[in-house]
Amino acid sequence: MATFRVLGVDPGLTRCGIGVVDVAADRSARLVHVGVLRTEPGAPIEHRLAALAAGLREVVRAHDPAAVAVERVFAQHNRQTVMGTAQASGIALLVAGEAGIPAATHTPTEVKAAVTGYGAADKRQVQTMVARVLRLDALPQPADAADALALALCHAWRRGAAAGPAAGALTPAQQRWADAERLARR
Repeated sequence: MATFRVLGVDPGLTRCGIGVVDVAADRSARLVHVGVLRTEPGAPIEHRLAALAAGLREVVRAHDPAAVAVERVFAQHNRQTVMGTAQASGIALLVAGEAGIPAATHTPTEVKAAVTGYGAADKRQVQTMVARVLRLDALPQPADAADALALALCHAWRRGAAAGPAAGALTPAQQRWADAERLARR
């Protein structure tokens, strides 16, 4: 059965979660790679961003994803945190663009709803569902890595699968959902 490989990126300047999954037309998924790219908080920003780019390029080279899914940056109270997250997000999108890989962003609520069925799920619920879907013996750790895997699954299930090899495998309900999302983006 053909699979659709997605790299999920939970952007962060200090910890950037990365997860690669293969998703089949029947929505079953398999873990390919999971990890966290880390940078030193005291290092110059340009060095930190270069380190994230190098790490992401290596993951792309090693695993050859068909799509990249990045968490969409949303407003936070801490301006410094949102700036670092936005910068890391930009690096992930840049690396995807350099490699010619389609990329998309998804909100945290969208990811939670796709993985758990509930847009306000907590971190533990997301980790539990990711572990269940990927048939893992333990919850993925740290939370950044679990979030990256959840992003990859969300993308494959909501958008990527419709454009990839699983295009004809959408149920009528999934097709209505995809149509509603497409109309909402107009």
